[in-house]
Amino acid sequence: MAWTTLVGIYVIVWWIVLFAVLPFGVRAQQESGEVVPGSDPGAPAVPRLLVKLLWTTIVTTIIVFSFYGAYLGNLIDLESFSTLWGLFPR
Repeated sequence: MAWTTLVGIYVIVWWIVLFAVLPFGVRAQQESGEVVPGSDPGAPAVPRLLVKLLWTTIVTTIIVFSFYGAYLGNLIDLESFSTLWGLFPR
């Protein structure tokens, strides 16, 4: 597998994990009782984006490199995924 393919897979998985992690621990301004004038009451009071970016990077690294290790160990290959999804029956 080329390194550019691995980087592309990492970026795609990173964004998917980011959107999965974003809702964790969010409290709306309305729930905390401190609505900033001119903002939506449902906006996060403390978004903690840096923490979420860090967790996204950690989780993505674990996911991508575990699949890459399985690929290097010949545990998975493209043909097994295609037959799993019914694209190319044997």
